[in-house]
Amino acid sequence: MYEEINRYVHQLIEQSSTVQTAWNIEKLRNGIPASWNYIDGCMMTALLSLSEITGDQSFAEFTEHFIDAFVNEDGSIRTYDPEKHTLDDINEGRVLFPLYRKTGKEKYRLAADLLYRALQDHPRTPEGNFWHKTIYPNQVWLDGVYMAMPFLALYEREFGAQVSPDIARQLRVIRERMRDPKTGLYFHGYDATKKAFWSNPETGCSASFWLRAIGWFSVALADLAEILPEGDASRLVKEIFSDLMRSLLPFADPDTGMYYQVVDQGNRAGNYLETSGSSMIGYAMLKGARLGVLPGEFAAQGKKTFEGIYRTCLTFSDGQMNMENICLVAGLGPEKDRRRDGTYAYYISEPIVQNDAKGVAPFLLCFTEILRLV
Repeated sequence: MYEEINRYVHQLIEQSSTVQTAWNIEKLRNGIPASWNYIDGCMMTALLSLSEITGDQSFAEFTEHFIDAFVNEDGSIRTYDPEKHTLDDINEGRVLFPLYRKTGKEKYRLAADLLYRALQDHPRTPEGNFWHKTIYPNQVWLDGVYMAMPFLALYEREFGAQVSPDIARQLRVIRERMRDPKTGLYFHGYDATKKAFWSNPETGCSASFWLRAIGWFSVALADLAEILPEGDASRLVKEIFSDLMRSLLPFADPDTGMYYQVVDQGNRAGNYLETSGSSMIGYAMLKGARLGVLPGEFAAQGKKTFEGIYRTCLTFSDGQMNMENICLVAGLGPEKDRRRDGTYAYYISEPIVQNDAKGVAPFLLCFTEILRLV
């Protein structure tokens, strides 16, 4: 199994360059060249983790080469526009910290400073939470927690900025506004004004529990549990994390340990066991158990999820290995795109693809946690 996964990663790297990556299916489909974005950022994070745990320096070398194609000597980032105010574009910045520690290149620190300043200027809801993007005013999405919060925590750890209280404040609002008391699951999005066409007029929340949104949130909590210093923010993160992981257990598929695209709808017509979100939850459970935040049985559950994905979603044809059952993309709105309304019918309508980094990268992160068990 392990050798096959390593070959798969090398296969993807050999098909990728700084101009176009094999795992960014959204860009590949549209013939768009590589840019500074969260999809490649997720893969860079996974490659660095894989390099660290396996000792295969080719993964780290590719990452450094790729990042160097975008980060200039003055710390400016090619194709990055801070005026767009999108949390997605912060995510790739988390690899700047290990690259700075490894190489000492000042440009990595300067680029991290640039992204930190962008977050300082990022628009917020009246409650103080980051908007997901400028085009989604007053909206908080679970995805955005992963895109921004680990970066902020790493910036605090490496460079001393005091951001833990801000992280804690935003997480409290998310728990209060977006957690469903019946299931313990979290809704994909929340509109603080309760005016978005997809939002519940009483709660402001979207209608469904989208797996990958909960997956992003789970990974963010697992990473924050490791990064944040002991204190109020760390305790809050661990409390929210433990509650969410326990809430997810009843929704795991008994055979594979995977989770459904719309988490609470089981094998309802059109629903399917989705790879990206399942990998994220598997990673979070394995890491949480390793850190001692979760009881040991969560490691067994995370391992079951990993093995279920490997057994059912990795296929071989013509000498190529492929990862299946990855939801390409999903979101809420904007106003001009009312198809993205947060309903069950919407989430199961989005394309299902192979080899997209939104599934591959979390699977590789899950794999690194499996390797730590060996």
